[in-house]
Amino acid sequence: MSADVPTNVDPPLKPAEATVSADSDNNEPQNALTQKFTEKEWAALKEFRALLPDILGVAYDGKEDARTTPIVIWGVTLDPNGVKDARASVVLMKWLRARNLNVNDAKTMMIATLRWREEFKIEEAMKGTYPDLLNGFGHLYGRDKQGRPVMYNIYGGNNDITAAFSDVQLFIRWRVALMEEGIKNIDFETVDQMIQVHDYEGAKLSSRTANSKAAASEISSIFQSHYPEFLAQKFFINVPAIMTWIFWLFKPLLSPATFAKMKVVGHGPGTVGKELLPLIDAKDLPAQYGGVVTDAW
Repeated sequence: MSADVPTNVDPPLKPAEATVSADSDNNEPQNALTQKFTEKEWAALKEFRALLPDILGVAYDGKEDARTTPIVIWGVTLDPNGVKDARASVVLMKWLRARNLNVNDAKTMMIATLRWREEFKIEEAMKGTYPDLLNGFGHLYGRDKQGRPVMYNIYGGNNDITAAFSDVQLFIRWRVALMEEGIKNIDFETVDQMIQVHDYEGAKLSSRTANSKAAASEISSIFQSHYPEFLAQKFFINVPAIMTWIFWLFKPLLSPATFAKMKVVGHGPGTVGKELLPLIDAKDLPAQYGGVVTDAW
């Protein structure tokens, strides 16, 4: 992204046995995440992986050799030619888990995601130039105790909400680019999700403009439809009492499983810290959220 989002995330620590190795029983490459797959998940994955030529052929129906050409998504190569890879297994499992291991539903979702990425022009969004104004709305800083990157979205403070949402599509492209930046900090070997914190300190009811509501709705739809199982937990913090109802507006837009990962937290470092410190070490948590870091951004 041009006008870079402040990013301060170290590479995840990998356990000694996290490197890819062959499983003697089924010759499946393994890493720390695939070793946690259940028997049902492995069965669904093998069926799903066999459909990759069909999935790519439909998603890229205008491209010659689409059924046999490997693609790269989120830094991971998906090869439809029978090549097995542990990181690819982790990525494919995301669509399966998002659709409760229903292979046909996962296929439909994956095709839709690949088509959307082409139409949205993800690479262009990543290289896009965005106003400095938007940088204050998103920060990537540190990891939680499990090594998952943490993303902070600031919708209060000194940020000019009206100006930021004056161009809804520009904000959406910036927000998707921020998500892609966050995923760069996921290795699909030891971690495959992230923590998100939405800070509404100082936000006003008047900030809920038609543009901000339209952007929030479309962004929620995009993440729900095209970024499966990337959210570990999301915290809405410092939400003014008069605005707590906004949290419930997300419910119709999200699956029950995703909504269950969200929580509204009270105000101040002490209250917020009680929720975040069990997940994030104080040395990796900004002071305003109960940690000791004073220069996160």
